[in-house]
Amino acid sequence: MNKPEAKTQDPIKKISYIGVGANLNNPHSQVQNAISLLAELPDTQLVQSSSLYQSSPMGPENQPDYVNAVVKLETQLAAFSLLRELQKIENAQGRIRNSERWGPRILDLDILLYNDEIISEPELTIPHYGMRQRNFVLIPLFEIEPTLMLPQEQPLAALLDTVNTSGIRKL
Repeated sequence: MNKPEAKTQDPIKKISYIGVGANLNNPHSQVQNAISLLAELPDTQLVQSSSLYQSSPMGPENQPDYVNAVVKLETQLAAFSLLRELQKIENAQGRIRNSERWGPRILDLDILLYNDEIISEPELTIPHYGMRQRNFVLIPLFEIEPTLMLPQEQPLAALLDTVNTSGIRKL
């Protein structure tokens, strides 16, 4: 089966927002290190990163709190190439993939948005499938891009009114 995009690089720069989270092995350092590595991606520039936020875990509550951030990138990488680069960073920092949904993580990097594109493939969904319900995504995203319009003309600011903001604090 062919991927929806054959090129790994697009001469037109795209704006992408990446969710960064960790709750194992010194999560504060894991997130900061990941942000530094995102700035070194090929054909990519780190435009802005949010503050770090501490948030309660989703799913199983018997795990440490998370440290989260959102990063804005300008990239020539195609969406699937960007995904592969993010997975390389996760693997380099020791991420172990298992079947536990919302379990503890050394590092989690998610493509939240990629321009105004909508992608629905087994290995990549953009906009990220859960971002509209997650305070640990919406709050840092709003911090760096308060006037952002999501695909299908939905204002980011309107989503903030729909999420519970308890259990999250700026570090």
